[in-house]
Amino acid sequence: MARRRVVITGLGVVTSLGESHDEMWDKLCAGESGITVIRRWNTDKYPVKIGGECFSFDLAKYAQEAAKYTDERLQPRRIDRFGQFGLAASMSAVKDAGLDFDKEDRTRCGVVIGTGIGGIETIEEQYKILIERGVSRVSPFTVPRLMPNAASGNVSILFRLNGPNTAVSTACATGSNAIGDAARLVQHDLAEIMIAGGSEAALCELGMATFCAARALSTRNAEPTRASRPWDKGRDGFVMAEGAGVVILEEYEHAKKRGARIYAELVGYGMSGDGYHITAPDAEGRGASMAMNLAFKDAGVSPEVVDYINAHGTSTPLGDLAETKAVKSSFGDHARKLSLSSTKSQLGHLLGASGGVEAIISALAIDRNIIPPTINLEEPDPECDLDYTPLKAKDKRITYAMSNSFGFGGHNASLLFKKC
Repeated sequence: MARRRVVITGLGVVTSLGESHDEMWDKLCAGESGITVIRRWNTDKYPVKIGGECFSFDLAKYAQEAAKYTDERLQPRRIDRFGQFGLAASMSAVKDAGLDFDKEDRTRCGVVIGTGIGGIETIEEQYKILIERGVSRVSPFTVPRLMPNAASGNVSILFRLNGPNTAVSTACATGSNAIGDAARLVQHDLAEIMIAGGSEAALCELGMATFCAARALSTRNAEPTRASRPWDKGRDGFVMAEGAGVVILEEYEHAKKRGARIYAELVGYGMSGDGYHITAPDAEGRGASMAMNLAFKDAGVSPEVVDYINAHGTSTPLGDLAETKAVKSSFGDHARKLSLSSTKSQLGHLLGASGGVEAIISALAIDRNIIPPTINLEEPDPECDLDYTPLKAKDKRITYAMSNSFGFGGHNASLLFKKC
């Protein structure tokens, strides 16, 4: 049986630059930053006080949309913040795709939404209650809130979907792995429509403390919007962010038949393991290069067709250099003709949600023939010498775009999209 084609027909985001993909895209292309001083909790004792916070997010704003699918009210106390983000982004994506599940076979519709860390805010909150108030006061919703599959499960329940329902947890590669895994379900005729992506809400006291202890974060507290600076000589770590990115993946003929708008086609998916270190990337980028090569192989194309890479580009000294080496290894001479950018320079690093958001950005780049910039790239690292689209967006005809995601544990995932 020939492999079925998979297209993206719906987009949903929750980010520090907005809760609609159009708002986020416009701000990205304008070079705006969503990095601010953290407002949700007191950072006085923390060496890092900045992040990509979704401070205006309120699940109640999505109650009217949720009422189309269920008689039950959304209850934030029963859903961790990462699960709330996943629900909100999924509702936005379904609405954007114009889907009516009453007209679909629900056994052929499913969900793969992952998270790198899960309900860490719930763990933090309930442990405090346990210590201060005792066992009897711990919430019975603790496990259903913190479990990594909570976002995927709640989305499946909301839309009453009976098809494949699973979750992925591969650190910062999560969102890309979720989309790639969901695409394969459609390709192999195990589903017609999949809701897929990543969600993360680790920008809390415990989450911040752990990354501060690891000395992984930028300490440029006085200049939040200039803190994330991928490939720049002055980069000093990533900026943690929160949010979600969810896409609707659909079989091509099914999408065409119902007259759906198609943003891009997902044609290649590659994944690999560094087999090197639990947090540091392979210095030569061998695992990252393998993931990109496998995406080319999966798509049946040569590297020379790729016009744009939405890079992992976290703004860490080791990671940015390793990815540059990986791109050079995979693309050869074509690496000099490519355009890359890191939208983490504006959004921060959404950890397990990054791959979902960046897949959306890659699809929009193809759809609109614009490459968003890498802001703050003012003095390039001499060893990082490719075209990273510094400071300003640029117009470019894009037929193929790649999105890279690499995570702690040595997880590497690359998605390859094509104009449809």
